[in-house]
Amino acid sequence: MALLDVCGISGWLKENGFNSKAASVDKVNHFSFAARTPEFAVPVGVDPGTFLKPLTDSEDGVNGVKIKLDHGTTTLAFKFQHGVMVAVDSRASAGSYISTQMFKKVIEINPYLLGTMSGSAADCVYWERLLAKECRIYKLRNKERISVSAASKLLGNMVVGYRGMGLSMGTMICGWDKKGPGLYYVDDRGVRLSGNMFSTGSGSSYAYGVMDSGYRYELSVPEAYDLAQRAIFHATHRDAYSGGTVNMYHMQETGWIKVSQEDVGELYHRFADEKK
Repeated sequence: MALLDVCGISGWLKENGFNSKAASVDKVNHFSFAARTPEFAVPVGVDPGTFLKPLTDSEDGVNGVKIKLDHGTTTLAFKFQHGVMVAVDSRASAGSYISTQMFKKVIEINPYLLGTMSGSAADCVYWERLLAKECRIYKLRNKERISVSAASKLLGNMVVGYRGMGLSMGTMICGWDKKGPGLYYVDDRGVRLSGNMFSTGSGSSYAYGVMDSGYRYELSVPEAYDLAQRAIFHATHRDAYSGGTVNMYHMQETGWIKVSQEDVGELYHRFADEKK
């Protein structure tokens, strides 16, 4: 009962002992924490969505406690004739505080799948690592790689059960399978979209501005590299929550390769010299 007292929940019918019939989670081990089932333990008899709603809907939270955290980033992915291009910045922020300039925002799920991160770093890292585990299990069971479409659907199905509980995640699943290159957007509400180009994060509007002026499917590899790098750079230049380095990956038929990792300060001077 200590957890309920700390949370300040009133009007809850307390029981003398644990009643497995009333439990809404794993009947074998209530506090499994995903050890047996991919499910978090919550106080029995309490609806987590209703309890967390004031903490997620309000900017100020409840009594100074809030789950809606301030954060920002810029991630970009687009398909072109030679595969899928992925570019991200590396700044992790907590409100106005820059926690690190070298955060890795691309999760290498397997040699043919990549996931990008925007929103809460903890949420993205946890769920995409869980996705990597499930993709590995799929390959062991079926003797073949999971498709990009199935991997994105799996991620969407995992997070949709926690909709309204404070998750913050906007990710892109990029890969190559039997159907060729694939690119999907998945967020914390379980929304899943397929497309040729996506950009997420606080600097995405600036990245889209650069992409709209230079993107076409027939881009050559050097042109795609240059366009992706410029899009992320200009986003970091205009968006206070984006910065650090520009990390680029290229998803090919033979798997992904890491193209480059360059500091935005060096890119600023390089692009400035081009204008002279």
